[in-house]
Amino acid sequence: MTELLNRPGITPRGRSKTSARKLSLRNVDVHRAAWKRSYSLGLQVTDLIVLLVTVGIAQVWKFGVDSGATANAPFHLEYGSLGVVIVVGWMVALSLMRSRDQRILGEGPDEYRRVVRASVLLFGWVAIASLMLKTDLSRVYLAITFPIGVFALVLSRKLWRLWLQAQRRRGTHASKVLIIGGIRSAQDLAMTFAKSPGAGYKVTGAWVPDRVTSTNEWLTVPDQFIPVMGNTRSLAGALKITDADTVIVTDSEHFGQEGVRDLMWELEGVDIDLLMSPNVLDIASSRIHLTTVGGTPLLHLEEPQYAEAGSWPKAAFDKVGAAFILMALSPIFIAAAIAVKLTSSGPIFFRQSRGGINGDSFQMIKFRSMRVGAEQEMAAMVAQFGGGDKPLFKVANDPRITSAGRFLRRYSIDELPQLINVLKGEMSLVGPRPPLMSEVEMYDHRAIRRLHVRPGMTGLWQVSGRSDLEWDEAIKLDTYYVENWSMTGDLLILWRTVRAVFGSDGAY
Repeated sequence: MTELLNRPGITPRGRSKTSARKLSLRNVDVHRAAWKRSYSLGLQVTDLIVLLVTVGIAQVWKFGVDSGATANAPFHLEYGSLGVVIVVGWMVALSLMRSRDQRILGEGPDEYRRVVRASVLLFGWVAIASLMLKTDLSRVYLAITFPIGVFALVLSRKLWRLWLQAQRRRGTHASKVLIIGGIRSAQDLAMTFAKSPGAGYKVTGAWVPDRVTSTNEWLTVPDQFIPVMGNTRSLAGALKITDADTVIVTDSEHFGQEGVRDLMWELEGVDIDLLMSPNVLDIASSRIHLTTVGGTPLLHLEEPQYAEAGSWPKAAFDKVGAAFILMALSPIFIAAAIAVKLTSSGPIFFRQSRGGINGDSFQMIKFRSMRVGAEQEMAAMVAQFGGGDKPLFKVANDPRITSAGRFLRRYSIDELPQLINVLKGEMSLVGPRPPLMSEVEMYDHRAIRRLHVRPGMTGLWQVSGRSDLEWDEAIKLDTYYVENWSMTGDLLILWRTVRAVFGSDGAY
């Protein structure tokens, strides 16, 4: 590795190789550093404004325009001045928790967690100070300041994140990545980043230090040209060609542990991020734990969590939630039944055998959205549109759908009767899509895993593209849900379902 890093031809005369390389690398990330500094500064300004407004609201709510003074205090401190102290302390806590760390901005829950932890830390300080100074602070004042402040901070970070992700989808405010490792792992990682432009990583090149490559090799990623470089290039040369500000190592065997250490020293003092990819895909971070054995870091992977998805807390949540939703949406339920009856002949409900937990069949209930006898026309539809060789057969403008059914499907109202299936214990509010029994017969060893839990009215694939998704992608999302189930994940999917329904993308 050291030999590759020190390849001749990149060091100006009169300078050491190390210093020359670092001087050349500093020029790579000038643009990246500029936008990240601006974004971080914007967060600081927004945090300050939010906190000033928060203490102002608490002040006016409790005392009006009169600030008053703290009761039983060894010194008189007006609440207006106390508000300033709280704002300063809150800003310090946010900095101590590194809530504006550039590595966590724009993706994942860590940013929000740090904001909440900083807020809890601040009010711990306030409680301790109040006790030590024997200061009787207004509980109402603090009860207003804390929840409003936390909510406003998280909301402002969310708005900033939405703006950042919009910029990244336009191709700006993203980190350019040089992947060091094997071709296959580089290809997989580049495809993952390409499917999630909002994450802010764009692969611009791959470097395989021990590979002899020609000049016309590249990764096959749609709408991107990603060159593959081998041992004819040095690290500095690869970074210069790719204009990368981030290096991700996917396969350390190409230069060994000592090579990774050399790489860390090579990038020391240069504003280029270094990441290691463990090549562990579709496993939630909550199931991954870092441990060290004999000085070697290892990842401990917890077993799949599908058994937890059948526990009594989820079952209780499903039935209570289904009963509540059914009562709340009963007017829509009645209106949909009337619309189905008035716009086409036949029954109001449509019942169909679907695969439940462990592949057991049950009768799933929906509002009828197609004309009577639509199932008998399936063979002709497959012959006309194709797609009968794989599950999840859908047609965007299916002629069998009735006028009322098209509206019901667009907003997923036709799914409401499945709340009855949930109350009967045959389905869950959240889970994999309930498959047709004919689809179950096509399942391979990977797809069969989705039958380990009860099927759901909504799930990851429904909020990630719905009918627009390819079969393989839908199965990938469902198996990810089965293996990484959590109650928090269910709540997030339910929230995203509301947004997907009103967006109506992919619903037909």
